[in-house]
Order: sequence, then structure tokens, then C-alpha cells
Amino acid sequence: MLTNQDISDLVGFRHALHQAPEVSGEEARTARAVVDFLTPTAPDLVVTGLGGHGVAVVFQGLAAGPTVLIRSELDALPIQQISDLPWRSQVPGKAHLCGHDGHTAILTGLARLLSRRRPARGRVVLMFQPAEEDGSGAVAVVADPAFVALAPDWSFALHNLPGMPLGHVSVKAGPVNCASRGMKIRLTGHTSHASTPEHGLSPAPAVARLIPDLTALSQGTVADPDFRLATVTHVRIGEPAFGIAPGLAEVWVTLRTLTDDGMDAIIAAAMDRIAAVAGDLVTEITWHDTFAASVNHPEAVAVWERAIVALGHSRDDRDLPMRASEDFGTFGHVSKSAMIFLGAGEATPMLHNPDYDFPDDLIPVGVRLFDRVVRDLLG
Repeated sequence: MLTNQDISDLVGFRHALHQAPEVSGEEARTARAVVDFLTPTAPDLVVTGLGGHGVAVVFQGLAAGPTVLIRSELDALPIQQISDLPWRSQVPGKAHLCGHDGHTAILTGLARLLSRRRPARGRVVLMFQPAEEDGSGAVAVVADPAFVALAPDWSFALHNLPGMPLGHVSVKAGPVNCASRGMKIRLTGHTSHASTPEHGLSPAPAVARLIPDLTALSQGTVADPDFRLATVTHVRIGEPAFGIAPGLAEVWVTLRTLTDDGMDAIIAAAMDRIAAVAGDLVTEITWHDTFAASVNHPEAVAVWERAIVALGHSRDDRDLPMRASEDFGTFGHVSKSAMIFLGAGEATPMLHNPDYDFPDDLIPVGVRLFDRVVRDLLG
């Protein structure tokens, strides 16, 4: 069990991370802080630089057995925090407004328990993953050659979820987070004087058609297997001038589907719509923030449910699957994986809100849940 001193240390560590947030791909200082904080736990192996700034901390069991990976995230968000808390972000325009600082504190708490009692068999890999927020981190970690030696049989994660009672668990097998992909459409013609637009090639008419055409690709609800959603998030046409008819435009759209196969289908449909309106414009498509669908394996869910029941948590499958994306699904391609959603309190501001803060009372709750999962699988 965690001691009162453990909990005090973990809360202090979480607050320190909160004050010094780093966004996706920039988590070097955060990674060093994790390694330094865990040095006293004497892990059997520490691997740094995984998929960027990722850190894997390994605790070896007493006998051979399966590998269980437990994941948290290192990155913060490019959002200005609104807070008068003593531990508020000290970095302008950046803040831990998704709770990754809390998830990381939970894993460091689990490390303390593992250091005091190694698993009876197998090993535990605590994966402090970079770049979750832009979807690049898990893919980079799994693709890193150093990950081969860490390859898990099981992978588990949790994400705090405001709006649910503190400690309540939402869990289910099957899809839990949508696939999503950012599509940037660049349309290039050529400018002309605004008094003679016929002498140019403006992308404005194509954009005017494209926005409703892309939005019309949306269909169904997230509970439907063929659910899809196209959300236009940014549009830019020409320069901010009255004397120039535009020659360049960008349309950014986020495509979202319940399954990876559904993503292939909506991409094909979007490409057809673009081709239909582009005409003589030069079209360039680039892809950003790519997330695979996150699908919970039934056997991994059963492991979670045994732990949840044993610890007396209320549970259901409310709000699942959810529209939001989560790159933990990538670990499901290499292991039996499952993520739960842990209630952060009904009055807690929602994730990504500028006044959100991870509830410290959730740290020991998360540690106990992960510890039970590890002990049930490895002893």
C-alpha cells in the first residue's frame, strides 16, 4: 500500500510537472524528471529516448512469465491555463489540461509498490509515452528498435474523465475511441486584381462548395459501426487585402470514424468531393494528427473488471465508445490491451478546458487499480 508520505510525494511530483508543461515532441525535461524521481525505486532497467522522449522503466519478476505494459503520457497542451492554483503552469500558452501529469504520477506510484515487492513472475514495463496529443507518440514508440526487447503480452492504461463520480469506472470491450485524421487541403490557383477577378484563378468558389460537401460526409451516431464525422476546423483564403482576388486557399478538416476500415472509406469519399470541385486548381493533401481506433480486447477487459470488482469500484459502460481519439490503440496492435476511463468528479472542469486540473485524490485510486491488475496477472 502507499503510505501517507508516498501520497504526499506523488502529489508534489504531479504539481511540479504541472508547473513545467511540455507539448508533444518537446518532453525532454519531463522525461528527465520521471527518471530522476524513479531512481530511488531501483528498477531493473530504464530505457530512455523511446519514440522521441519516451521512457520505459522495467521491474523484473522473480520467475519467467508474461510482460505487462502500463502506459501513461508525458505531454501537455498548447492552451493557456486559467487558474490561481499555487501549482499553475509557469509556461505561457502551455498547460497540463488533459491530466497527463496525474497519469504520470500514478505510474510513479505504481513503481514504488513494485520496488517494494517485485512480481512473482514475468515483468512490468512502465511506459511513459511522449506525444499522445498529436497521435504520433505510440506509433513512434512501437516502431522504435529498442521496443522489440520490451514487447508486451498485455497493455493497460487509464484516462481520467470529468463528469463521472470520482473513482467510478467506465469500461467495455470493443471500440472505445474513434480513429481520426487531420486532412489539410491546399488549393492553388493564381491571384489577380480584385477589379478583374476573371484574370485570375480563385479557389474561393471551390472552398464555398467544399465546406458543405465535406460536412455532408458525416453520418450516424458514435454507437453505429458505420459512424463518421467530418469537422471543418480551419479555413484560409488569400491575403487580408481588398485589392487582391485570392490565388491560394487551405481547408483543414478532421475526419473521424469508429473503425480503421471506416477511416479508409471516409478518406476515399473526401478525395472524391475534392476532385469534383477543384477543377484547374492545383490540389495538395497532407495528413496530420493520425490516430488509429482504440479497441479494447475482451480478455484485457476481463482483467480490468476483476480488479475493479475486487476494489469495490462502481462501473458501467457510460459514454463508450466516445468520439474523442486516443493513441493507446496502437498498443492493441502488438498485445492484448484495454483502457478504462476513471471518473474525475462530476464538478471537475472538462478535459482541455482552460480551468481543468487533475484531481489529486485520484492518484492513489489509479495506483491501486494498476497494482491489482499487475498482481492478478503476475502475482
